[in-house]
Amino acid sequence: MEELLAAAVRLIAIRSTADRPGQLAEALDLVLARVGPGFTVERFSSRGKPSALVYAGSTRPHFRVILNAHLDVVPAPDGQFRPEIRDGRLYGRGAQDMKVAALVMADVFRELAPLMPYAMGLQLVTDEEVGGHDGTAHQLERGVTAGFVVIGEQSNLRVVTESRGILQVRLHATGTAAHAAYPWLGDNALLHLLAAIDRILARHPVPEREVWATTVNVARIATPDAAINQVPAAATAWLDIRFPPEDRAYAGRTAGEIARDLRDLSGAEVTVDSLGPPHRADPGSGDVLSLQAAAREAGRPGDLLRKHGAADGRFYSARSMDAVIFGPGGDGQHGPGEYADLSTVGPYRAALVAFLRGLR
Repeated sequence: MEELLAAAVRLIAIRSTADRPGQLAEALDLVLARVGPGFTVERFSSRGKPSALVYAGSTRPHFRVILNAHLDVVPAPDGQFRPEIRDGRLYGRGAQDMKVAALVMADVFRELAPLMPYAMGLQLVTDEEVGGHDGTAHQLERGVTAGFVVIGEQSNLRVVTESRGILQVRLHATGTAAHAAYPWLGDNALLHLLAAIDRILARHPVPEREVWATTVNVARIATPDAAINQVPAAATAWLDIRFPPEDRAYAGRTAGEIARDLRDLSGAEVTVDSLGPPHRADPGSGDVLSLQAAAREAGRPGDLLRKHGAADGRFYSARSMDAVIFGPGGDGQHGPGEYADLSTVGPYRAALVAFLRGLR
């Protein structure tokens, strides 16, 4: 544990945010160095985001299982890149999400990959926090395949078999400019936009508590006006929509179809900036049941869990490959008090080892 924590402190100290390509590469190299020699390392790069795929042997196989970890983090103040251990917790940006888990996966891969009677891969990416298209998705587009994927995102040793899809759109409304003292001479585009937002929120009201349903977050509203004494002739809103696999208004539909339906609903023009499908793995599959059993063997409940946020598992799910999230515990991801619960690291490693040793 001491050696792992020392490596985690070094890794968390690397400011591996999307705008720092040098630090993304540094974080990737640190984890690859921990895996050590004796493996094939395929390196990938897409739009400045490096990633790697590690395996035994000289030729890339169809993997029985892939361990997937991302090494990028969201921005944070300087203090969060000075990790601190106290009260059984490791504090710092990326401690929970998910640098500690990445190191555990690297250690388990190094130990077991040469011994298992099946092909195992370690997939390290550096762009999950900004969409995953240049890491996991990029590798899949270049032919990487697997029978089962374990993504080390935080889950407190629960097995995540479902996560919601993500849709990011812009609503646009237009009107007629005028002097603010004579609003009857103009047509306020911002008021049209607010009415359009209200129509969407009438379909998807903001929930008062946690729900497994489609939610809409109005993230930003803007007009091009520089002066306050002007009736805006144009206005734009940015919406973040998260949807479960069961919502057929979004799941399984194209960006064009969704834009048309939202335009009909809201009365505003709609631009789809990004669309990511929901993720689902068969909760009754042998691999999921085996992973649950391994978590229980390590002293944890191993319950199934649904996650509201999008993750790289959706890229596998879209290609009919089962992927689950399974990681250690902690709290505060993306926040000022993010930490990894160190009491869960040992059980997490033990569960991964038991699961991989038991795979057929």
